[in-house]
Amino acid sequence: MRFPVLLIAAFSCLAAPAPIHAAESCSVDGAWAHADLAATTISGGVELDWRGGDDQPMRLRMAVKDGQPVIERLDIAGTAVLRDAAIDYTITSGMRRITGQQLAPLRKLGVEITAEEVDRHKWDAFWDAPLDLREPDPSARLASSNQPPIDGIANQPGLPRSPGEIERSQLTYAIDSCTVTGKGSRATIRFGGVSAGPFAGDLVITAFRGTNLIKVEYVASTDRPSVAYKYDVGITGIPIGPETRVGWRDLAGGAQHTTLTGRANDAPAVIKAANRLIVASTGNGASLAAFPPPHDFFWARELEEVVGYNWYEKSSDGTFGFGIRQGEQEVREKFRANWTLYGAPPGSEQRMALFLYPTADGAEAARDEALAFTRGDRYAQLPGYKVMAHHYHLGMGERLLASGDPDMRLPDFDALRASGIDIASVTDIFPDQRNPGGPMRLEVLKAYYDGAARLSDSDFLVIPNVEAINILGGHWDVLQSRPVLWLEHRADDEPFRSVDADGDTVYRLGNAEEAARMIEETGMLVYMPHPRTKGSTHYPDAIKDGPAFNSDWYRGAGWRWGMGSDLSERRLSGKRVLPLFDDMNNWAAVRGTRPKYLLAITETFDKKPGDDIYANNPVNYLRLDALPAGQDYGAVNEVLNRGDYFVTSGEVLIPDAGITGRGRTARLEADVQWTFPLDIVEVIWGDGRQTHREAVDTSDLPAMGSRHFSIPFDGSGAKWVRFAAWDTAGNGAMTQPVVPGRD
Repeated sequence: MRFPVLLIAAFSCLAAPAPIHAAESCSVDGAWAHADLAATTISGGVELDWRGGDDQPMRLRMAVKDGQPVIERLDIAGTAVLRDAAIDYTITSGMRRITGQQLAPLRKLGVEITAEEVDRHKWDAFWDAPLDLREPDPSARLASSNQPPIDGIANQPGLPRSPGEIERSQLTYAIDSCTVTGKGSRATIRFGGVSAGPFAGDLVITAFRGTNLIKVEYVASTDRPSVAYKYDVGITGIPIGPETRVGWRDLAGGAQHTTLTGRANDAPAVIKAANRLIVASTGNGASLAAFPPPHDFFWARELEEVVGYNWYEKSSDGTFGFGIRQGEQEVREKFRANWTLYGAPPGSEQRMALFLYPTADGAEAARDEALAFTRGDRYAQLPGYKVMAHHYHLGMGERLLASGDPDMRLPDFDALRASGIDIASVTDIFPDQRNPGGPMRLEVLKAYYDGAARLSDSDFLVIPNVEAINILGGHWDVLQSRPVLWLEHRADDEPFRSVDADGDTVYRLGNAEEAARMIEETGMLVYMPHPRTKGSTHYPDAIKDGPAFNSDWYRGAGWRWGMGSDLSERRLSGKRVLPLFDDMNNWAAVRGTRPKYLLAITETFDKKPGDDIYANNPVNYLRLDALPAGQDYGAVNEVLNRGDYFVTSGEVLIPDAGITGRGRTARLEADVQWTFPLDIVEVIWGDGRQTHREAVDTSDLPAMGSRHFSIPFDGSGAKWVRFAAWDTAGNGAMTQPVVPGRD
């Protein structure tokens, strides 16, 4: 797998050692056995046999040949899918830097910028691009610049980045162990002694009883201090025969394929495929789909535009390969400085995953069955719920004004609606908000509100909300119950509230107290969209004792993966947002105020049909029977305000959850639906000082399931309780916290 590169730094390759002795090659955990999933040692490797989907017999044989683990055979129902194929990883790494966007709020708060402070916050960078070797914009020298500072800071070098920071490596092997372990309905093969660039670790393959799904991972860590990286992976060495095809759907939904009968590729061909999915027909009617984890494969971007997440390559020796990959840079020049890669804090165990789905029934069956794990890339309709997606920067008012057509149908909403979203909550920012010429903002707001009403109907609601900055501390999403005209500045001689020439009330906000007055008068809610990063670095911690954050209308914070992308996380945003979720509720418990909530957010700009909406959009399922009509969005805010919703990546659903019993006899009752094999369900609660967790291992459950869980926990000192469920691809769903009954 040889991807074309912009610039390649030299690196050294370790010589592959001789293969380990066959008798020492693999050991099987004798304490584990399952009737429908068995492991058997073979010469130089191990063989797994299990019952897949529709009870089909599956067989995977892994062996060490010439020092390298290979897929010696993969069969389904007696049909050969692969023979003697390799698993091929390429790791590209650079240096992680803290950004000016993060430094600005720290400096405003008077935080001393030490090496320790830089190391603490750099892993949550958003406007970093470790592979971008261009000369930086001179404005990046300013403290307010989004990008890393040109002059460097503390223990961090400045810009431009050095070519020597970038390293590109493929896996090298010094196989020192092969073990097979079982857990529930899954078996895992682990080859130790695998390295690539800054990383050292294991190659891990997992099979799941009851499904054809196979998970491949490079599980590795680094001891270097500032590693940011991406990975590309696929299956190579597959023979080209008369039935060989590599197929995909293009971004318009059209079926495409190559027969691999043309010239050999000099480098992998990058494919902009719909659904991040590519399928190889390998012969005898068998096919193999390859796709990434649907969400934690992606760091946060400003766009959902597809950069090409799949590849194929015809080798010169009559074989081919195919798989998944990440690009080198953003697709639009405006956002080139935002291509953060994953972060690998020293010692963290990074899990670089690829999913495979073999079938004996042909390419379309492989595609359809693989797509079922993401529900066809469409948010499922759940009776009694509406799907709300939040925090889009569309420049909607400006675009409608510039067009001169207030009824112009923006393609952004066609893309969102087609993905199964019922409520599109836009949060535009109005850049002229600090200019004395406020009426320009008011004109844009009026066009924004009018356009939202024109684009809404009984099946799809556009809510025109606003992201605001600084007055309350950090960034704040203002969720409006109705259109409100307001300016985030007020001159000394201007009133807080006035009426304009059209008879509309206009609010002018000069400070946090006036912001609170407007919010309370108009029924708004506030969430911090990207806490502890970007322009909210060190927030809401810095305002946790203030009146705004402790007001009932300040409902909580935004949940979005990325903005620290770390593949050691087993839960999406498990290091930045989820600890804050529990911190906020312990703060509230001490004060005796209501629990705080999470709101799923997206943080992207304009979009169009064909963009990868599903991969980049966590959503909120609101318990709501019908969409509100007109420009009264109060019913939506009422659901949010009482926490009658759950957040999800899309694969895991929690239609119902609640607490029965009290104190030591408390139980969490929940209904859960899932697609990928489920890893855990968990009850999380806090007493105002500490967070406690009761996790239930669900590895015995099959893929594509549903179950009612009844989980006992000691809720004697609990001041708040929430529930979550997570699958093997890192996807999950969470309820909002509730206050349990007292002893």
